[in-house]
Amino acid sequence: MSAPETPLLRIVRGNPSDAELAALTAVVAAAASARAPEPAPKRDSWWADKASLVRAPLAPGEGAWRASALPR
Repeated sequence: MSAPETPLLRIVRGNPSDAELAALTAVVAAAASARAPEPAPKRDSWWADKASLVRAPLAPGEGAWRASALPR
């Protein structure tokens, strides 16, 4: 003999129709199945970032050699 099952939803007040109960059940089921978004992966140190190895294209012109060494 199995234990009696407890209801997932209990109507406390009022007399909802079958359509209202179905809508409520769908909303509760959707909320229960929704998961929180996963946090972004933790970034490694800035020293290990390979994006710093990619160089921006050089722009020819007067003073371009000087501007190429300035920080961006």
